[in-house]
Amino acid sequence: MRVLVAGSHGKIGRRLVGLLAEHGYRPVAMIRDPEQAAELRDLGGEPLVANLEGDLEAVTEGCDAVVYTAGAGAGSGAAKKETVDRQGAEKLIESALRHGVGRFVIVSSMGADAPDEGPEQMRPYYAAKRAADDALAASGLDYTIVRPGQLTDEPGDGRVSAALSLGRSGQVSRGDVAAVLVACLGDGRTVGKTFELLDGDTPIGEALASL
Repeated sequence: MRVLVAGSHGKIGRRLVGLLAEHGYRPVAMIRDPEQAAELRDLGGEPLVANLEGDLEAVTEGCDAVVYTAGAGAGSGAAKKETVDRQGAEKLIESALRHGVGRFVIVSSMGADAPDEGPEQMRPYYAAKRAADDALAASGLDYTIVRPGQLTDEPGDGRVSAALSLGRSGQVSRGDVAAVLVACLGDGRTVGKTFELLDGDTPIGEALASL
């Protein structure tokens, strides 16, 4: 399976590209900066230079799935969150539909279900994520929306808590998020699901099976 990874040079994206390659997938590592190509190639990815704020019409051609891990990042303003977190995702959804890419997994965020209830400084981020999630859910693609809590760089241990609503906040390692994304691609039971994700005690496969 050839999988386009948007945000491949991010902290989740780099982990994801490596895991996809280890699991026999063919990751296409979408990057903005050509100087990042060697690093992604070393991880097992096929670098593809494209800008989320530019034309994405052709980037999904020849792919079987898309995983969207991109984000404007901390410190960026509301306008950047609109163009990257929302519009970038929407353009890739349109490209996937145009080129017959059936599967689309997106990294959203806890809090995206109710943007106006979050802290004021986080509302533009949550609103952009919510809009992208809604566009994906309405697209007709085989989608999965993953909403992790606060991201950490702790080593993943393959154990998580996952539910449509966990009813609490918390943290989750980027390593485990990447592992969950890979597992979602191989688990048809996650199609059409939107779920929250935190560190926990349940093996990833079991956690996804319980959704």
